[in-house]
Amino acid sequence: MIDLNHIDELARRLSDLVPPGLRESREELQATFKSALQAGLSKLDLVTREEFEVQRAVLLRTREKLDALEQAVAALENRSAPNP
Repeated sequence: MIDLNHIDELARRLSDLVPPGLRESREELQATFKSALQAGLSKLDLVTREEFEVQRAVLLRTREKLDALEQAVAALENRSAPNP
């Protein structure tokens, strides 16, 4: 989930960029920017940092197990290879 505080801050910054003549409706523009940002971000297939870190840890453990299995297979192949 995207942090709503970041979206609020970005919407505020965007509304600050509006020319002075249009700033009368600043709150309305800020709300429009905020809803547009939320709609755009909700369409993206994003994961939280926590979900990312969990999957990263799983991948690291899987890589370690694969390396160990590759070494074990290599050792077995070396033992079963005919000696000249």
